[in-house]
Amino acid sequence: MRKYFGTDGVRGRVGEFPMTPIFAMKLGWAAGKVLGAEGVKEVLIGKDTRASGYMLESALEAGFSAAGVNVALVGPLPTPGVAYLTSTFRADAGVVISASHNPFDDNGIKIFAQGGQKLTDDQEHEIECWLQVAIDGGMSCVSSAKLGKARRIDDAAGRYTEYCKANLPGHLSLNGLKIVVDSANGAAYKVAPAVYSELGAELISIHDTPNGININESCGATNLQSLCETVLAHQADLGIALDGDADRLMMVDHTGTVVDGDELLFLLAKDAKALGYSGGVVGTQMSNLGLEQALAGLEMPFLRAKVGDRYVMEQLKATGWRLGGEGSGHLLSLDHASTGDAIIASLRVLSCLLQQGTRLFDAKQGMHKLPQTLINVRYTAQADIDPLETDQVQAAVALVETALGQDGRVLLRKSGTEPLIRVMVEAVDAHQAQHCAEQIAKALVN
Repeated sequence: MRKYFGTDGVRGRVGEFPMTPIFAMKLGWAAGKVLGAEGVKEVLIGKDTRASGYMLESALEAGFSAAGVNVALVGPLPTPGVAYLTSTFRADAGVVISASHNPFDDNGIKIFAQGGQKLTDDQEHEIECWLQVAIDGGMSCVSSAKLGKARRIDDAAGRYTEYCKANLPGHLSLNGLKIVVDSANGAAYKVAPAVYSELGAELISIHDTPNGININESCGATNLQSLCETVLAHQADLGIALDGDADRLMMVDHTGTVVDGDELLFLLAKDAKALGYSGGVVGTQMSNLGLEQALAGLEMPFLRAKVGDRYVMEQLKATGWRLGGEGSGHLLSLDHASTGDAIIASLRVLSCLLQQGTRLFDAKQGMHKLPQTLINVRYTAQADIDPLETDQVQAAVALVETALGQDGRVLLRKSGTEPLIRVMVEAVDAHQAQHCAEQIAKALVN
């Protein structure tokens, strides 16, 4: 069992253990010890726009240097951009300082291998072993001659912008499309507007002025109200929302209706099928039943992985399939990007729409979602009590499952990044889904 790494790296409230500069330095050292022994000579470090990113960047740089690993700093850049540039600049591994969709006073540290591949569980476990050595006072330093060196890469954003643009086929253009882009005041605040405007779109850019504390604040892929309103106010063709580190994509059609990750994954799968793709699709336990049903209509196999894009990726590797994702907007199209990339995923959707001569509103009609209610219940961890195993929670779940029968689903899971229990209920009727989810949520807090 990993102690510090969750489903998406190490994450927490800034200034509280483990998200402190001392911990970050020791994590950098521990990662340097493990990865250095595997032949890693240079690590590329990027971050989102949180004010705490500067502090954690310096601490990680010190830790890696003490372990004898060189560091290349790229500044604010989307997580998939760091993954891409890790290969472009021939770095051996990458690090992103970001808490993704979380509020600004959280932050996180994600470490991945070249090409954006997640570290294996075994690698993370070994890093945690060395990390404990450092925490216990055993952190050492290589000799002065072997210290890692640091360099700053100034043209990183421009290189990644060009890479993204290349994912729209050369015979296509966004000319004639009016697009609203919400960058969540996050890592893509420069790159995203540049990509769509340089490809010809009439662009309305919102939430693109980060100040260190407004990342994800009432904006981005986790709060779509302002995007919906702007699409309607400007009579735009569609809206695109990214999260703080731009690995999640949500879209809005011209009617102001949200098109989520499950629906976008269906559009990508349908297009891939038409182009001869013979593989299947990997979703998660949270994927809407409507996606599974729509893919069955296309005669495409579908598998559910555990929640988290790392587990979707594991299933893709195991099956050899190329498409997967989550309703939250993590989309994996391995023929076009090695990791979840919101900008590239949006360009793949736009390519589908342009080549079919259709609108997002019409294209999504092939999938009919079941009403799904998700309630997040915050809890205080107690070593001897699992809130999911209490008698009242078990009884509430049994009661709801009996009421739903074969026409719905219940899923309870702990978040891998926050002290939350996510209660999900699907039902044919939205009111029933809401009522059932509230029953279970109430049992969790009693």
